Amino acid sequence: MRQFYLQREFYQLSKHPPVKVSAIAKAREHHLAVWEALQQQGMSTEAASHVVRISRATLYRWKKRFREQGWAGLEPGSRRPKQVRKNRWRAEVVEEVQSLRILYPCWGKEKIKVLMAIDGIEVSISTVGRIIRYLKERNAIPHVPYRKRWKGKRQTKRPHAIRKPKGYAVTLPGDIVQVDTLDLHPFPGVHFKHFTARDVVSRWDVVEVYPKASARQAKAFLHTLLERFPSKPKAIQVDGGSEFMAEFEEACAEHGIALFVLPPRSPKLNGRVERAHRTHLDEFYAVHEPEGDLQSLNRALRCWEWVYNNVRPHRALDNLTPKQYIEFVTKSDPQLSHLY
Repeated sequence: MRQFYLQREFYQLSKHPPVKVSAIAKAREHHLAVWEALQQQGMSTEAASHVVRISRATLYRWKKRFREQGWAGLEPGSRRPKQVRKNRWRAEVVEEVQSLRILYPCWGKEKIKVLMAIDGIEVSISTVGRIIRYLKERNAIPHVPYRKRWKGKRQTKRPHAIRKPKGYAVTLPGDIVQVDTLDLHPFPGVHFKHFTARDVVSRWDVVEVYPKASARQAKAFLHTLLERFPSKPKAIQVDGGSEFMAEFEEACAEHGIALFVLPPRSPKLNGRVERAHRTHLDEFYAVHEPEGDLQSLNRALRCWEWVYNNVRPHRALDNLTPKQYIEFVTKSDPQLSHLY
């Protein structure tokens, strides 16, 4: 069998592929060529550098690197400093951030900074953020995956109750409590209804899960709301769901609570409780593995409700908890102390 071979030069070229020159290197080579051409015409190096608008030191450096390394010498190098500042965090600060992040894996640097200040450790928000990134890179804190456990809720027309009057003032906790439901699908074929009530002013939340969303279940949640809320709500605002009709509306009338119903297709008017759903999905359901039992789920939700109302800082309240905000309002106006 005859074998054919290429010339030796072809194999040498295959070992040294052509160099890919970037646009920056070509531009630098062009500036060098113009600079040297101006010098050949009798112009001084300083005047030629003014023409090309590049300092002489830079041009000499490029020239030397191009002569020694070729096109690679004109490529932009790393700008990383030779001496990088090292972290000087105290060990107790890192341990505090790590323990709080493990305890509350969905809370960011601002909330963790507030909790550290309560424990007597004063650090900046940016420092807490850098420590969290440092712990993430070393897998020292858990990664929280995003798990979707709900489906969109279909709006239906609601013929009962009244619209909120235009002149209705909302200034104190309890003036309006927004109530809404959320679909939960923890397992295939398993369907729960999550009820959330949020006070518009103090952001106080009450949460409970029921097997379905009916007027009877909504009435039961109303009694739960009256037990866990710091004061009796003056008004409740709901969407057009059928679960907020019949027995629920009758219970509101019996307790002397005004009931405001939103217009169709306007969830933005119930924005506080809609945002509450997002918080509970991201900070509770994303890290809690449901067991399929409503009692155990509601026990865990009750613990989370206490953490939310008493521990979790809220940005809208200037990093106060809902409980601290209600106490602040009460101290500001002693006449309101009998309400909360």
